[in-house]
Amino acid sequence: MKIAVVGTGYVGLVTGVCLAETGNNVICVDIDDKKIETLRAGQVPIYEPHLDVYLERNIKGGRIEFTKDLKTAVEASQLIFFALPTPDGGDGAADLSFVLDAAKTVAGYINDYKVIINKSTVPVGTSQKVRDIIASHTNIEFDVVSNPEFLREGFAVDDFMKPDRVVIGSSSEKAKELMVELFLPYVNDKEQIILMDERSAELTKYAANSFLAMKITFMNEMARLCELTGANVDSIRHGIGTDNRIGPRFLFPGIGYGGSCFPKDVKALINSAGEYGYNFNLIKAVHLVNEEQKTALLPKIVKYFGGDITGKKFAVWGLAFKPETDDMREAPSIYTINALLAKGATVVAFDPEATETASRIFGSTIAYANNQYQATEGADALIICTEWSAFKKPDFAVLSTNLKQKVIFDGRNIFQPKSIAKEGFSYISIGRPTV
Repeated sequence: MKIAVVGTGYVGLVTGVCLAETGNNVICVDIDDKKIETLRAGQVPIYEPHLDVYLERNIKGGRIEFTKDLKTAVEASQLIFFALPTPDGGDGAADLSFVLDAAKTVAGYINDYKVIINKSTVPVGTSQKVRDIIASHTNIEFDVVSNPEFLREGFAVDDFMKPDRVVIGSSSEKAKELMVELFLPYVNDKEQIILMDERSAELTKYAANSFLAMKITFMNEMARLCELTGANVDSIRHGIGTDNRIGPRFLFPGIGYGGSCFPKDVKALINSAGEYGYNFNLIKAVHLVNEEQKTALLPKIVKYFGGDITGKKFAVWGLAFKPETDDMREAPSIYTINALLAKGATVVAFDPEATETASRIFGSTIAYANNQYQATEGADALIICTEWSAFKKPDFAVLSTNLKQKVIFDGRNIFQPKSIAKEGFSYISIGRPTV
């Protein structure tokens, strides 16, 4: 099938490359000259496992190309994916300007039947807005489809190639048939392709992310209660996670969720509900608790050092909002580090992939280490903000030598308290008894 993907950000690039992988002819469009040159050279501008291999293979196979020429891409394609930013507009509402501007431009290039597919995460009713804009600029037949993405950063290629489900929202049988044909190679069972109307598909994405954010937030609330009562959140997590009505995933407490999806989508769902006169109290509480949780380690750190951390030096392991990505959008590490700096402390940080991203955020206000152990040299304590696998089995002898005090503040609960106790460290984590 002939496909255009408008936007080569995280979602657009993964979508384009993975669609090419099954033999489709894909044209990816972007306005950024440097990005286009980088992609044409087979280089991936983001960190995402396996994406570089897929990109190189499909460039060599002639199945994918990159261009700034939107007109040619639209005219040559039947399916046109919008994978454009929908950032927080500042009031919680998603900014749809990129999507709606693209719709207006694409309308002028439609030369025969096209299916316009919203891959971007958009509020309920966006498909209708896109349809209205295009219809006001062309009399040629077209359809609009909502096809939300469910890609986990760090696992995006696997998620696209082997999806749990594919959601397709459309009122057009013709468009549905084309979309089912497109996605059949990716599923084991046709039942994994779920057909619905556009509005339901748009809301499904927000519902999924908000529900997962709610599970995380619930466990963070339980962790707070455990710290007050002396209970252990690990035991509770196991006790409820084995209930098949609940399941074990997204029950790990920590210093809050971040990234490009959960924070933005939770706020957008609250805003969308408000536009229809509904006060979504549950999701509002999720957002509020998560904002507080991002600095949950700070009171523990300040208390340990007798109420004053002025002049203290802290090693921070992990800057990305989660492992296997260099994405720091809404990363809890940002809030933790800023809180430390505000208290007069200094920070030396290390992340396997996100150091360059962090340097654009913090500049010279913190120092950056070349490896995890260099970060701990002369530090008063170690703080863990991201659960990278490389951090889970450290050399405690080196840490004992490097740290001024043998204390670890773990915002991701990556160690077992008893194991740390045997190494002679003080260990403060989330929702578990302090060692």
